[in-house]
Amino acid sequence: MARRVDLRIEVSSVVGFDHSATLAVTVLLPELERLPARPVVCFAKPGGGYSRGYYTCDLPGPVAGAQADFHAERGWIFVAMDNLGSGDSMLPANEQSDMAATVAAAQAAESEILARLANGVLEPGYPPVAQPVVIGIGHSTGALLTIVQQARHRLYDGVGVLGFSAVQSLPPTPPGGDPVVTAWFARDIPMGRPGALLNPEAVTSAAQGVGQSSAWNSITWSFHYDDVPAEVVEQDMAHYERIAAVVGEDEKPSSHPYYSSVSPNVARYVLTPGIVALEAAALTVPVFSGIGVRDLVPDPRGEASAFRSAPSFDQFICPRLGHMHNFGGTRALFWERIHRFGEWAAAFKAART
Repeated sequence: MARRVDLRIEVSSVVGFDHSATLAVTVLLPELERLPARPVVCFAKPGGGYSRGYYTCDLPGPVAGAQADFHAERGWIFVAMDNLGSGDSMLPANEQSDMAATVAAAQAAESEILARLANGVLEPGYPPVAQPVVIGIGHSTGALLTIVQQARHRLYDGVGVLGFSAVQSLPPTPPGGDPVVTAWFARDIPMGRPGALLNPEAVTSAAQGVGQSSAWNSITWSFHYDDVPAEVVEQDMAHYERIAAVVGEDEKPSSHPYYSSVSPNVARYVLTPGIVALEAAALTVPVFSGIGVRDLVPDPRGEASAFRSAPSFDQFICPRLGHMHNFGGTRALFWERIHRFGEWAAAFKAART
């Protein structure tokens, strides 16, 4: 069984806050006999409204198992991260994190973990792990952050983009249903300032129509496939709606460890077209696009064009899977494909060194 190490890493100095800011991480260390000669360290970021428990918990659904355990049992060192300002990753009072601070915090924490692994001080009795293959994966908002972090800091030897489009993410609706109209936000203008909303006419027109309410209500169809139990879907969508609403002062955190009671500020950008186009085009490592057959990627075959500098681009459209991959009945198949991408990234790195 993999060893679990929970850590809080101080990141105040890199994000420019005067008071303490920490990132919470959970590391799954494989048994030494499963650790390959060239170890793989995988850093995983969750989507908006979810915590690192999205990867480490056995989520409710039609099958059992946690993604972190799946990879650790096969020899990976798996590191599940909370995004800055969500989950157990704490921000000082009245502070908010922008894109730069969020990715800088993750980069600092991940670099610290790699240093502790290299020096053999992450876990007593665990030997040094030097020069591993480093993979970064992210789901939805986590994928957006992973792309930006790699473009700016180049930590990873391969990037897994899960449930996110670098062209335009958009929740699909059932055949014949009205399309969802989403708000598009500028990255360089604070919320509430003039120009922050880039498509006000479209948003206003949609709000006055009759189809948007039913369109947004139907996103359950894209988030969860038909084999996910109704009570699980109801619980998850209720959480999603609560996160999407304005959270009151008396709001209580969810009792489920895979949820976050708040979503990182950068989650607002997920549905804006081309929001990470420059960063995606700048990636020079292998890229994997993993999506469910019902997901936020309107044109799966067009995704490769976004990663024009990547030496390879792989894609897997997982059958019988919605956007919330780790709740689905075919999640182990999805994880297997991610694992095989990690093996390819390792082989590619070995060939270049």
